Amino acid sequence: MKRFALPAFVRRSLLAAITTFLALAAPLPLIAQDDPLPSWNDGAAKTAILEFVAQTTTEGDANFVAPGERIATFDQDGTLWVEQPLYGQGLFALDRLAVLSPDHPEWKDTEPFKSVLTGDHAAMAKFTEKDWMEIVAVTHAGMSTADFEAIVAEWLPTSKNPTFGVPVTNLTYQPMHEVIDLLRANGFQTWIVTGGGQEFVRAYADGVYGVPTQQVIGSSIATKYQMVDGKPVLMRDPKLFFNDNDDGKAIGINLFIGKRPQISFGNTEGDAEMLAWTTAGDGLRLGFLVLHDDAEREVAYGPANGLPDTKVGTFSQALMDTARQNGWAVISMKDDWKDIFKGDVKKIE
Repeated sequence: MKRFALPAFVRRSLLAAITTFLALAAPLPLIAQDDPLPSWNDGAAKTAILEFVAQTTTEGDANFVAPGERIATFDQDGTLWVEQPLYGQGLFALDRLAVLSPDHPEWKDTEPFKSVLTGDHAAMAKFTEKDWMEIVAVTHAGMSTADFEAIVAEWLPTSKNPTFGVPVTNLTYQPMHEVIDLLRANGFQTWIVTGGGQEFVRAYADGVYGVPTQQVIGSSIATKYQMVDGKPVLMRDPKLFFNDNDDGKAIGINLFIGKRPQISFGNTEGDAEMLAWTTAGDGLRLGFLVLHDDAEREVAYGPANGLPDTKVGTFSQALMDTARQNGWAVISMKDDWKDIFKGDVKKIE
């Protein structure tokens, strides 16, 4: 077959036209895509994250980390989603108590159950750790791990945060989703390391954050292996097995991951040991703390920097001082986050 050849001047004209079209058209859709953290305002925190990813994933860079060694850890409550006025798992426990109460008429005269069932918020605000453990014991135990996770999954879409009036899963922070996605796209394993219940978080971690269940480390109650209807199950006992908070976070990371993270995110004193463990390693290591200083879009609390004090998610001035001494970056919700939630989420007035 005879080949048809375009004249040279036609080829040059066509090539010039195509080149001109690409030069004009190609940049337009890339402008929005160039920023992997669009919900972040430009600033020191955003820059530190972007530079960290660039340096640790560029071969030949002094801070390059091999893909199999790339580990990032995230606290959950107050770091990945809202923790006010009560941790998500606390809301679950209170709702679960109400569901179970018809089978336990004695609770109406027994504390701490009586205060919960009568809606005595003043009394509930004074609950001790022992009080909460009693509530957790009756709402989280006496069932298999599979049954518990199914109950949590059923509760999530019906849950309601009192401050925002929406399910707890609607209250995850969009800027942190973007960080998780960015790190994961660059070969990092993204782990949740939470003081909350391990099985509670595992019930939704994959669907909400894209974090698989085996990459969730949390506090856990004791379990025992037994046969039920001819099948092996793990039954949950009403006693604490592992507390994944404070120094427990560093211990849990070593126990379950076996490697020191390169980057960690937290928001309270309970995360200090995790950040210290992370940043004490060799090479480029970063620690970040989320400061809840946006009273308009979320809830402002500290008491660091003169913010209101709280027993839920305390960020003390001592922690702020420790962050400065150790070079940990403090993320200001008010100044660093362009958007906080995905969608139209507002506080109930």
